[in-house]
Amino acid sequence: MVKDFRLRQDLRHFLQQCHCDAGGLTRQTLLNRTHWASPSNAPSLGLRTAMELRALLLLLLCFPGLQAQTPHAEERLSEGSSLSIQCPYTAQADYQQQKAWCHMRGGQCEPLVETIYSTQYPHTNQATNGKVTIEDNPMYKTVSITMTNLQVEDSGTYSCAYRSYRYKYLPLKTISLNVFKELHKWELDSLSVQCKYSALVHSTDRKAWCRRGRTGCEIWLTTDNPSTWTKSKDLDDKTLIQDDAQKRTVTITMQKLQAQDTGVYWCVLYRGPYPTQKTEIRLSVSKRTQQYTPKESGKVSVQCPYSASYYGAVSKAWCKEGAREACTILVTTDLKPSGYRKKIRQGRFTIQDDTQHGVVTVTMEKLQVQDSGVYWCALYEHGQLLRMVEVTLTISEVLAGTTLSGTASTSQATPSSNTPAPSSNVNTFILLSGVLSILFILALISSITLCVRRRKQLKRRA
Repeated sequence: MVKDFRLRQDLRHFLQQCHCDAGGLTRQTLLNRTHWASPSNAPSLGLRTAMELRALLLLLLCFPGLQAQTPHAEERLSEGSSLSIQCPYTAQADYQQQKAWCHMRGGQCEPLVETIYSTQYPHTNQATNGKVTIEDNPMYKTVSITMTNLQVEDSGTYSCAYRSYRYKYLPLKTISLNVFKELHKWELDSLSVQCKYSALVHSTDRKAWCRRGRTGCEIWLTTDNPSTWTKSKDLDDKTLIQDDAQKRTVTITMQKLQAQDTGVYWCVLYRGPYPTQKTEIRLSVSKRTQQYTPKESGKVSVQCPYSASYYGAVSKAWCKEGAREACTILVTTDLKPSGYRKKIRQGRFTIQDDTQHGVVTVTMEKLQVQDSGVYWCALYEHGQLLRMVEVTLTISEVLAGTTLSGTASTSQATPSSNTPAPSSNVNTFILLSGVLSILFILALISSITLCVRRRKQLKRRA
């Protein structure tokens, strides 16, 4: 009973310290609603619990700002897009009160744009500051916010708010905005991402580059070990993280991208052991592909371009893809002859690397139906393969009784039995000469006939 009385006294004392209108409830009303006549009228255990819940409810009424500290929703938008938010308000915000769009930092409202009540246009109130526009529609009791040309730096927590009569910002609706970069690359391209950080993050704080996995954000690189690649079996020095403390910028570089690098990445900045900022990158890496449909027993030549300045000194390989994308090497340029045209022949396969123009040419001869499949032109170094071009071969069977001449990848094989013989060319020439002779004789006869008729006409006139 004594504890119940103390709880009541503590609650009354706290409410006396409350300096807000509590959504239309005065301080005295709150006090009256928590009053019991005397300690002898203290409630039972069930009523005491109800009283505690009632007290919490009154606290929320006393501090409406607490209701909007937790974001109502999360907006995820790509760079360059626009954000549109509508914030309804009720009797807690008068239409004459200023409305604002706040960037929440450290629990404080930093207004980006505010409305100004106008007696000339009472039905609408609009204001613009840079790329942010706010519009208050008192008729529908709604504040509309528009942010255009979003950038990664715009990520954060925002609130629609109104100014109380004590000139404090009270939130109406809070959202968490996540602006991400969308990057589209080709295989063997490079990627460079810069992540800026605020003064709250020190140069000695940890920065990391991680990729979304089954268990969350799987860290690949950190500034603790800036040149380590722990999650990949590709070529050395494929990824690097650098921290420029003077510019407060972390730069992540990924080279020799492959299709399997497609995914969602985060640049994570830590303050102590806790992450304070994330920049989301959505990366899509596409393959360069070619398709060929040569005939059985023929041959095919494939040309794979690459950057001569970057990869001219790297060995190249021709391999066939098998189970789980494992690629079996058929021929390589490891045995480097002199000159910039490195040509190697191994069985039915020939590979030639023109390092000056950046083109690898692969030729397969005596094709068989079982040669159909997926092949790679690939970089080959330290026992690892990086795909340059994915080539799909579909070998078509030849009908019985026909033979083929050599055929290139883009041309169709032509049966030798259908090739015109040299004698047929002579017969064609003789036939054409006879036709021309007959036409010449007919023309000559026509000319003589016209001359005879002309002379007869002249004699008659004489």
